[in-house]
Amino acid sequence: EEQVLAATDYITPCFEIVDSRIHNWQIKIQDTVADNASCGVYVLGKDKIDPTGLALDKLKVVVTKNGEFLSEGEGSAVQGNPLTAVAWLANTLGEFGIVLKAGEAILSGSLVPLESAISGDTFEMTMTGEGIEPSMVSCRFSD
Repeated sequence: EEQVLAATDYITPCFEIVDSRIHNWQIKIQDTVADNASCGVYVLGKDKIDPTGLALDKLKVVVTKNGEFLSEGEGSAVQGNPLTAVAWLANTLGEFGIVLKAGEAILSGSLVPLESAISGDTFEMTMTGEGIEPSMVSCRFSD
């Protein structure tokens, strides 16, 4: 975790846009692998927050959908701490000779449940925490 923190340039709020081919989300681990982890795209916030000295397990995000409260979560939802999740990823990939490279965006895992989106939906997320000025990211879906 200390090495992950030392290698992290900044953190920012992020929406991962999941795009699964599995009908009705009836998904098993084998489906996840075959579906490329349901990866679609991601939207990064503009703020670049230095993570040094922050309690990343206590980060809080609040998500709205079309202006209405949708969900909230804390950094501890990701294997207890986002640093733990990224360390696990780096170690697991390392066993296969794959390294995380400088400059790559690394998504540590979701702090909130998935939510469906349709054309016209707007999502906003505000990230807060001790020592962090509120930081926001938003995305709007269209045809």
